[in-house]
This record gives sequence, C-alpha cells and structure tokens, in this order.
Amino acid sequence: MGVRKKQMAERLKEDRKKIAFAKLNNCPTSPRKMRIVADLVRGEGIEQALAILRFNPKEASRRLEKLLLSAIANWQAKNEEANIEDADLFVQEITVDSGRMLKRLRPAPQGRAHRIRKRSNHVTLVLGSRNAES
Repeated sequence: MGVRKKQMAERLKEDRKKIAFAKLNNCPTSPRKMRIVADLVRGEGIEQALAILRFNPKEASRRLEKLLLSAIANWQAKNEEANIEDADLFVQEITVDSGRMLKRLRPAPQGRAHRIRKRSNHVTLVLGSRNAES
C-alpha cells in the first residue's frame, strides 16, 4: 500500500512539471472586460497568444500579456533543462473571477445618491505542454 502511494505521488509530481501557472490578484478592471480578452487566448499556443495580446487595443490585454510572460518564466524555472520550442506550450486554462468591489456614492439630483461599484478581478493562467516527453 505504501509503495503504491509513493508511485502515485511520483506520477503527480511528473504531471505538475508539465504545467506552470501565474496569478494576477486584485486587478482594477471589470471581470467582464477581462473575460473578453481572456477568451481570445484560451487554448492558443504561446506565440499566437502573445501576438494576439500585443496587438489588441484593450487595456486588459496589456495586463494579460504580462501575466502570460510571467507564466512562461515560471515554466522555464520548473523545467531548466527543457526547451520551450520542443515543449509546444499552450494556454491550457485561463479563469477570470471577480475580486473585491470598492463601493462609492455619487451625488444625484434631489438629495439622492447612486452607488458606484468599482470592480476588480483575479486571473489565473495555466500553461500546458502538448509534448508528453518534455
């Protein structure tokens, strides 16, 4: 029984070497606006994803480009002996969740007030490798 658990742990460790991730927390952009850009790069190869993000005019694309570069650097730190071109990395998973919301009041006519919700989001980007031997 102990040997089997050890083998499973070894296999999980090998599987974790194939992926790398990066997180961006409390990004001051609406999650809805960030999801539009995130949907463009989901499932794409890293070269294609970087090209899409670099030439996209939205502000969220600049932040996601930086996050993708961070995830690539994390993968390189995990796999120092491997080559990026041989690994054939792609954006395996990208999730955008809502973060904290700052609530403000805006004065309105006749003594009223409207609530302003300044939204933020959390982005998690996971890179996967299409090559099994890397």
